[in-house]
Parts: sequence; C-alpha cells; structure tokens
Amino acid sequence: MRWTKLAAGDWVIYRKLKHSAVPGPRATKISPTPKGELYSYVVPKYWIVQEVLSDGRLQLRTRRGKIHLIAASDPNLSRVSWWNRWVYKDRFKRIETEANKSAPPDVRQPDH
Repeated sequence: MRWTKLAAGDWVIYRKLKHSAVPGPRATKISPTPKGELYSYVVPKYWIVQEVLSDGRLQLRTRRGKIHLIAASDPNLSRVSWWNRWVYKDRFKRIETEANKSAPPDVRQPDH
C-alpha cells in the first residue's frame, strides 16, 4: 500500500491480471496477445486482510475461503474507498460470514 498500513479485517481490492480467450463481464484493460488468440485483462477481486505477516506480506481471504499472500507494497492492491465500501458491502460481508464458518484454508502464492 502506498499511503496507509493495513490491519487484519480491512477490506481491499486486488486487481488481478488474467489471460483467456473470453474475458468476463468484470474485465477491464482488455488487450489482445500478440497473435490475437487470447486476451489479457484485469479483474477486480474483493478480499479481506486476514493477517499482516512480520515480513510485510498480507494474508488475504477470498470469498471462497482461499488465502493469497501478497506484498503490502503491491501496486495492484488498494484499500477500499468509502464509495466502494458502500457499493460492494455485500461482497465483503459474504467473505466475513464464510470466514466465521469455514475450516482452515489453503495458502496460495501470487501468480505473477
């Protein structure tokens, strides 16, 4: 994060780079690959900080209970603004609800 520190429980948006033949409806920054067979694009992911690790990485929980380890300084990571907090509150509430009733998740490294 460029301007503030995050703590456990904070809501964040991670802009994940993806590649496929058919971008989904939430895809932005869509561009074709050099031979035009695939597209690269960015999809916003709505995650919650589960834990701040001592090495500066964050454990981020997804809607389905997966955990991703992301550097706090990753430029694709941003704290949720008040507007997004209001618009996407149901997404984040769903993550919090699932976290309270799920088993320990598997931890994933970023796919850069």
